Amino acid sequence: MSAGCVRWVLCHAVRSAWGGRPVCRTPASRLTPCSKQYNIIAASWRWSPFSTEANDTEQTPVPKKKKQDSRAHASVSSVGRKIPQRQIQVISEAGESLGTMHRADVIRIMDEEGLKLVLLSEHKDPPVYRLMSGKKIHEEQLKQREKKKAKSAPVQVKELTFSSGITSHDLTTKLKQVESWLEKKHHVKITLRGGRGQPAVKLDSTLEQMVEQMEILVGFVSPPKVIRDGHAAMCVLRPPSAKELSLKEKSKAAESQSAKATQTSPDGSTDSTEGSIQQ
Repeated sequence: MSAGCVRWVLCHAVRSAWGGRPVCRTPASRLTPCSKQYNIIAASWRWSPFSTEANDTEQTPVPKKKKQDSRAHASVSSVGRKIPQRQIQVISEAGESLGTMHRADVIRIMDEEGLKLVLLSEHKDPPVYRLMSGKKIHEEQLKQREKKKAKSAPVQVKELTFSSGITSHDLTTKLKQVESWLEKKHHVKITLRGGRGQPAVKLDSTLEQMVEQMEILVGFVSPPKVIRDGHAAMCVLRPPSAKELSLKEKSKAAESQSAKATQTSPDGSTDSTEGSIQQ
C-alpha cells in the first residue's frame, strides 16, 4: 500500500471516531495541562541548587547593625527623679564628694535645695552623679556645643607673602590683617622672601621678630624656619589655646604685682622698704 493510501485511511478513521470533525487543529484547552506542567518544571529549575539566581540570593550578606557606643549619648542633662540605681555616688554642686547615698536621700536633697541630678559616669560602681543647678547645666551645654562646632568646622589657612625689605608702615598693615584672620579662628601661613641685592640675613629670626610685633597672643602650628635654600622663611600661625591664654593672664598678673612691689615713692625709696621701716 502506498503512503498516500495509508494517509487517507488514517484520516478517514479519525474523522469517523470524532464524528466527522476535523482534527488538524488542537483546542487550546488541551494545551493547558502541558503548559502548567512546563511552568512547574521551569519554576523548579529556577529554584534548583544549580540555579545561579538562587545562589546569588542566598549569598547576599545581611547588613550588621552597628553597636552604639554607650558614651555617644553622654551629655550634660538632668536625669530627673527616675534614678535607676539604689545606691549612687554623689558630688555636690561645689564639686565636693558626698559619698555613696541612697536615691531617696538624693531626691530629698534635690527637693530641698532646688537642684537637679546629672549623670557623670555610668560605668563606675556605684555610678557617679552630680548635683547641679539649672543655670549651670545650661552653661555646660553651651560649652559642649561650642566645642563641637570648633571640632567640626574646617580650619581655613590664609596665606601672606612679603619681602624682607618691606617698610614699617606696610608691615604694620600686614600684621593687622594677620590679627584679623586669627581673631576669626583661621590659620595664617606667612612667607618672608629675601630682598634682591640685600645682604644675606637669618630670615627665620627676622620673621620671628616680625611676629613678636603683633599686639595679640599667637600660637605656632609651624615655627619660623628657613626654606628654598635660605632664600625665604616660613611659619604657620594659629589662634592661642585656652591654656595659653590662661598662662598669659597669670604672667601679666605676676608682672603687675612685682611692679607694684618695686614701685618707688616720690622721695626715691621703694614701698617695700618704707613698709619695713614703719614696722
